[in-house]
Amino acid sequence: MMEVFSSAVSEKRIFKVDDGKHRLTSDRVVVEEPLEIRIQYFFNNKWQKKNLAITMRTPGNDIALTLGFLLAEGIIASKSGIEAIEQLEINILIVKFLKTTKVDLTALDRNFYATASCGVCGKASIETLAKTACFFPQKDLPKIDYSVLLELPKLLRGSQSVFEETGGIHAAGLFSPTGVLLDYAEDVGRHNAVDKLIGNCLQKDLIPLRAQILMLSGRVSFELVQKAMMAGIPIIAAVGAPSSLAIELAEENGMTLIGFLRGERFNVYSGVGRIRI
Repeated sequence: MMEVFSSAVSEKRIFKVDDGKHRLTSDRVVVEEPLEIRIQYFFNNKWQKKNLAITMRTPGNDIALTLGFLLAEGIIASKSGIEAIEQLEINILIVKFLKTTKVDLTALDRNFYATASCGVCGKASIETLAKTACFFPQKDLPKIDYSVLLELPKLLRGSQSVFEETGGIHAAGLFSPTGVLLDYAEDVGRHNAVDKLIGNCLQKDLIPLRAQILMLSGRVSFELVQKAMMAGIPIIAAVGAPSSLAIELAEENGMTLIGFLRGERFNVYSGVGRIRI
């Protein structure tokens, strides 16, 4: 699995105004480019090719992003059925399945088009998504002290190297129940950051993630809860607000969902039994 690397940060000339004074200078901004995901699989006694998805993302860690995306969509449950992942160009990647791999054609029939703000676009229906999962979280486990939760935003922010340069990127961090940062990913799209994080874990054969906490730097939408559920993550915490659908999906699947985790306060929208207060 070879990856072509591209910078996540670009320098742009700007006209800066500050306290009534102005000057020409430069600013470092996060890069946003399209990634086209293609797949090759064996069906009806011949090799088939399909353009599966286009996502607007920050270049880098594209293989992990792709693996996380495939897991979240229920197309794969592990990397064992994949023969190779090749980056044809910086913005085109192809996943080649083994000849013996059975690919979920129902999932492939959906038209995927994901943007930096929407990871659920093109799905056949929310009902179909909600019924599809690889790894459900374990009931009421793990337990976590509320004091550990309070430290997570600071620990995640401290790991965000691209954010420090640009201020314009989202992050997803994976923590142990004692607050140890296990891994993190950054991307201009919130759902891409989660896909990259889950994809990293899939590459390391760590799925399911039933004893970990997912910490998000922004708000929580339905598709982010969906991705966590598919990977078995039981606890999601975020500095921003959850949507109504995010709360409903978390409740239906016994997940703990925490929003507005800032300073000394937070709201628990579902699964309060996992938190020791």
